[in-house]
Amino acid sequence: MNSEQMELKTPEYVSLQFRLAGLGSRAAAFIIDQLLITVMNILLLVMAYFVVRGMSSFEIDLLDSNVPFAIAIILIFLINWGYFFVCEFFFAGRTLGKKLVGIRVIQDNGHSITLLSSFIRNLLRIIDSLPTGYFLGIIMVFFHPKHKRLGDLVAGTIVVHERKAKRKKLSGIDKEVESRGLSKADLVVDQWTLKSFKEKDWKLLQTYASRFQQLPNDERTQLTQQIASLLLPKLGIESAGRTASELENTLLVLYLHLRDEWEYEL
Repeated sequence: MNSEQMELKTPEYVSLQFRLAGLGSRAAAFIIDQLLITVMNILLLVMAYFVVRGMSSFEIDLLDSNVPFAIAIILIFLINWGYFFVCEFFFAGRTLGKKLVGIRVIQDNGHSITLLSSFIRNLLRIIDSLPTGYFLGIIMVFFHPKHKRLGDLVAGTIVVHERKAKRKKLSGIDKEVESRGLSKADLVVDQWTLKSFKEKDWKLLQTYASRFQQLPNDERTQLTQQIASLLLPKLGIESAGRTASELENTLLVLYLHLRDEWEYEL
């Protein structure tokens, strides 16, 4: 296998192949992210400056005039160390830079990055950035066979390339969704709610979608009601009082959301 490729087997014995992201693509994504962070930092300092200038017309002591800059420095610290953690967890392993470059962070087992893993890998940026300019991180990514920096090693994560979505023939369930005129826009799911769905929920919905068209109407209606009663409360949706067709549509759109989270092309 090519040194840039990695193959692993999931707990369900499914073989997955990934193309590892090397130093070049990771550096490009990091530069984009740093430019964005720098712009946000500058905006905060400019805002603090104008707040202080506005305060100068009042009688205030030196300590009060330094408060806006102190707040700005705290916010800058939170942005610099929280940006990567928040983006990677809430946006399926992607920061803006990673999304533009076409790479993402995932677990070593092929699943989406967890909250703990995102926290650990980004906390260890402090060490990877030593002695300056991410020197240690660059050296590790360059020489490690899986292009891992220290944060990746400890958190159990890898950075991989995503393929540009080249849609093959529509699957049976995709045709069903299309024939019903459904899309992800029909169900707004924020990232925090999306993260509340675990792998077992995805597997349940995936099985439902794969059997959807083969089930007789009575069995499908019964199964729809059972799954809706388990999954829809997480969206704040009550299944009682809704028709079978409405429940089916909601579950199918939820399937589209979870598929993007759990079953991406790499």
